[in-house]
Amino acid sequence: MPAMHADPEVIVFNLKHRYTGVSATVNALVPLQAKQWRLGYCGSLMSNGVSGATLLQAINLSRKPAAGRDFRIWHVRRDHEMVAGIFARDVLRLPIRLVFTSAAQHLHGVFPRWLISQMDAVISTTDLAASFVPNTTAVVPHGIDLDRFSKESDKLTVWKSSGLGGQFGIGVFGRVRPDKGTDVFVDAMLQVLPQLPEVTAVIAGLAQPQHQAFEKALRDKIALAGMSDRIVFLGEVPAKDVHTWYQRCLLCVACPRYEPFGLTPFEAAATGCALVCSRTGAFEQLVQPGVNGELVPTGDAKSLADAIARVMSDVNAAKQMGERARETVVQQFTLQAEAAGIGRVYQSLFDGKKT
Repeated sequence: MPAMHADPEVIVFNLKHRYTGVSATVNALVPLQAKQWRLGYCGSLMSNGVSGATLLQAINLSRKPAAGRDFRIWHVRRDHEMVAGIFARDVLRLPIRLVFTSAAQHLHGVFPRWLISQMDAVISTTDLAASFVPNTTAVVPHGIDLDRFSKESDKLTVWKSSGLGGQFGIGVFGRVRPDKGTDVFVDAMLQVLPQLPEVTAVIAGLAQPQHQAFEKALRDKIALAGMSDRIVFLGEVPAKDVHTWYQRCLLCVACPRYEPFGLTPFEAAATGCALVCSRTGAFEQLVQPGVNGELVPTGDAKSLADAIARVMSDVNAAKQMGERARETVVQQFTLQAEAAGIGRVYQSLFDGKKT
């Protein structure tokens, strides 16, 4: 796919070099949206190989409307991208309209609230996120690429391909830092793994420099308990390989203290993982307790350990939970549904209508 359509009617922005959940969303959506719209991309190189224009190139391209349109749409997802868009539209007077996606499930700060108020359309990813954004245009949940995040034929045997010990895997995915609850996961695994001799736990994620002391303290705690071979730090798994670890795990744990949306359990569910999640983000929309997983309070290691023990007490039942978790994603959280919802917002702007 070309980095920029020769005359894009929509330009999607991802002006951040570090790979984040926003990057993952853009990475998945852009190839699909490019089949539906004359699409351009502005930002850092994506893991799928799509390279982006610079902000200056996007500005220069947007000095006139797209062919057949009265303006171009800039779709932004971060505060500094909103700032750039407002400057381009209101100071440079470019013929553009601004669409912002809001995932935060809390009241934004004063300046971000003002930025959001200046958007031409706002997409919220959940009803709760929308409740903090008075000018929400539409609620469009994130979706999952079911081709990439596909189900392994036999969840009960695939763990052997990991090269790690045990017969079954439990994984937690995301940055290693306090707000992601990595310490809650470690404390829970230290409690529950003695009851689950066939299980190995993996922590897949990068600890940035400011969180490396936090990770070291967790490693030291695990070593002191003699569990270093059963709770394994994988480090940062390349984005192109993360689906393989989801496929290998029988259970995915997501236990952040706070999450705006939280893609990882949705991706894991698409591969057939059973789920144990804390009550934050969009997890309560995904997890049906006792059906496809369990929900626990945030920051509660004992409740997390108890829930993991319940799910893993019967691996065949855990496998069935994972199959039902995938059905939930297939029915409610596909990438195609997200692209369609975003597309309706784009079209409403081009048509001059309110959605």
